[in-house]
Amino acid sequence: MLADQGNGAAAVAADPPAPIFTMPEALTSAFDDWRDRLSDVDWVPDLGRDIGSLTWLRGLATLVLLCGIAISFLPDFGPINGHQSAALTGFRADQARSQTIAPLAYGSDTGVRMAATDAVRPLAQSPERPSIELVATLGRGDSLRRVLQRAGVANAEAREVTNLVSSAVTLDEIKPGTKIDVTLGRRSSKNQPRPLDQLAFRARFDLNLEILRNGDQLKLNRKPIVVDNTPLRIRGTVGSSLYRSARAAGAPAEAVQKYLQVIGKKMSVSRDIRSTDEFDIILGYRRAETGEVEVGDLLYAGIERDGKAKAQMLKWASGGRSNWFEASGVGQSRGELVRPTRGRRTSNYGMRRHPILRYKRMHSGIDFGGGYGAPIYAVTDGKVTYAGRKGGYGKFVKIKHSGGLASGYAHMSRIAVSNGRSVRKGQIIGYIGSTGLSTGPHLHYELYRNGRTINPNSVKFVQRSELSGKELKRFKSELQRLKQVTPGAALGTLKSASTGPKKQREISRLTKASIS
Repeated sequence: MLADQGNGAAAVAADPPAPIFTMPEALTSAFDDWRDRLSDVDWVPDLGRDIGSLTWLRGLATLVLLCGIAISFLPDFGPINGHQSAALTGFRADQARSQTIAPLAYGSDTGVRMAATDAVRPLAQSPERPSIELVATLGRGDSLRRVLQRAGVANAEAREVTNLVSSAVTLDEIKPGTKIDVTLGRRSSKNQPRPLDQLAFRARFDLNLEILRNGDQLKLNRKPIVVDNTPLRIRGTVGSSLYRSARAAGAPAEAVQKYLQVIGKKMSVSRDIRSTDEFDIILGYRRAETGEVEVGDLLYAGIERDGKAKAQMLKWASGGRSNWFEASGVGQSRGELVRPTRGRRTSNYGMRRHPILRYKRMHSGIDFGGGYGAPIYAVTDGKVTYAGRKGGYGKFVKIKHSGGLASGYAHMSRIAVSNGRSVRKGQIIGYIGSTGLSTGPHLHYELYRNGRTINPNSVKFVQRSELSGKELKRFKSELQRLKQVTPGAALGTLKSASTGPKKQREISRLTKASIS
C-alpha cells in the first residue's frame, strides 16, 4: 500500500505542469513578425539627409514627440509654499507692537501704555516757543502793513515798520509776490501779540532791507546789491531767416518780435533785407550780484550792409511819449485813425435825404450809433480848438491835428474837454447824445483838411516828430554810447560788493608777529 502510493507520487512529479494560458501559434508568429519589422525601422534618422522623404518625416515626428514628452515633465519653478503664521490680533498684537519702533507718521504709539496715576498732574499752561519764523507774501493790491498784521505783528509795530521802509523806498516799488521773512519773539503774556524781532525782504532789484530789534526800538539796515546796467548787445548775420538767426544768437523771442516791428517801419523785412546783412539788437539788461537777471525793453534796432548802417532806430522819450527815431532824429508813426466811438456806422459820407429837413443835401461826415452816454474818443493827438454849442451840431468839439487835418464831433450829451487843451489818441473827449438837429442819440463825425470837409474813410494819418537843439544832441550822444557797447559785454563776470581783502587766519597773524 505504501509502495503503491510512493510509485504514484513519483509518476505525478515526473510530468510538467500544465500552463495557465497558451498563445495560439498563429498569433505568436504575427507578433514576432511585427517585432522584427519595427526593430528594422530607423526611428532616429539623420535629419540632415533626404530632407522631405518619408524617412525624414518619420524622424521629424519622433523628434517632436520626444520634445513634447520632455516639456510635459518640465518642473515648476514657482515658490514652494511653506508654513505661514497666523496674523496677530487682540492682546498679542498689542504686546508685539509695544516691542517695536514705529515712525511719528503712524502716531508714535509704541511702547507699553500705562494709565495715569496720582503722580501725574496736568500743567497749568503749556510752554511757548521762544520765537516763530514765518514767510509772508505781498499780494497784488495788498499793502505791507496788512501783510504784517496778518502775520501776527501788532498794529503799532506794523505802522512803525511801514514808516521805516517808506523812508528807504517808496512802497509802490515793492513788487507783488515779494517774500518777507518775519521772526516774532517771545511775548510777555498770551493776551499780547508777539513782538517783531527781525524782518527782511528784497525791496528793490538793487536793495535788501532788514529790520532788527534793538531793545525797545526797531532799526532799519540797508543792504545795497551791486547791479550791472550794461545793455545787452546781440549781433549776427541774417542768413536764411532773420528771426531764427536772432533767436540762435540768444535774443529773447519777445525782443526779436519787437525788433522786426521796428525795422518793418523803416523797410520791408522780406524784400529789403539780404541774407548777408547783419542785425544789431540792444536790450536793456540788469544783473545783480546775487545772480538775478532782468531783461528790459528793446533800446536799439539796426541793420548793417557791407559795414554801413542801413537802418538805425533808437527808442527815445520826447514830449512825454516814447517813440522810435532814426539816427537823424526824425521819428515816424503810421496808422489809421482810431474809431471815434464803438457804435456801429449808421450813415456814410455823401449826398442823402436829411431826416429832419426832408430834402436832399450833402452829409459831410459819418454817423455812428450808440447808447446815450457812450464815450467818444479823439481819433489821434491834437489840440482842442472849439468846445461848446454850435447851431445844428448841438454840443460840438473840434480838434486840430498835424498836417492840416482836423476832426469834429457833434450832438454830444456832455463835453469832457475844454478849449485849448491838448488831447491824446484814444482819449475820451465827450459822450454820445442827441443835441442840435438830431433824431436820436448818435455821433456825427467829420474830418477836415485845410478847413474843408473830406471823406474820413480816405485818410490815413501820418505823424512825424523831429528832434532839435539840445534834445537832438542828447539823442545822438545816447545813440553813440549804445553803439560803443561790445556785443556780449553784459554777460561778463560781475564783481561782488562783498569782495574785499582776503581775511587772514589768526594763527598766521600770530606767527608773523612772533617773527617780527
